[in-house]
Amino acid sequence: MQKSDTNLETEPERQGAAHQSASPEEHIGEAQSASRISANRAALPASREELQADRDALLDRLARTQAEFDNARKRAAREQREFKEFALADAVTSLLPVLDSLDLALQTPPQSLEEMRSGVDLIRKQLQDTLSKLGLAQISAKGEPFDPRLHEAIESVDTTAAQDNHVLSELQRGYKLGTRLLRPAMVSVARNPQEEPSRRD
Repeated sequence: MQKSDTNLETEPERQGAAHQSASPEEHIGEAQSASRISANRAALPASREELQADRDALLDRLARTQAEFDNARKRAAREQREFKEFALADAVTSLLPVLDSLDLALQTPPQSLEEMRSGVDLIRKQLQDTLSKLGLAQISAKGEPFDPRLHEAIESVDTTAAQDNHVLSELQRGYKLGTRLLRPAMVSVARNPQEEPSRRD
């Protein structure tokens, strides 16, 4: 008894038969996919060029921004320097009358020591008024409680002439310009031992 050979097919024959049995729509889909892959591959060089162009544009924008920042910084520094020069020129101009008074005093010989002293007092008052208009203020010292923020103690003196830890005398005046301390007042501070027991009580 012989077996039929009609159902015996090789693998290539089955694949060929499956390919032949595919519908026209499937063939169209495969062709479109292949076309898209080819198009994407063709577009890759263009995309790389676009990325490089975008990078160059960003670098150029960064360079422009850096240049604008440098120019703004230089402009601000120049304006600040000009403002300082203007303020300094205004202050110096206000002091010129005091210099004129000193020159006049040197050109005019005093008739007496008292007259010379009076002239010096007038010039000092003129200078003090000018500096006060610029914001200079003298620090109160003598008779005030010692304040390390405003006073610099040169010595401590045992005495009953002033309260304990109060300024006994002023050795050099201190000044402030607005709220800024230019220099503290140099002072001697009273130390009153008689007040210490009462403070402990």
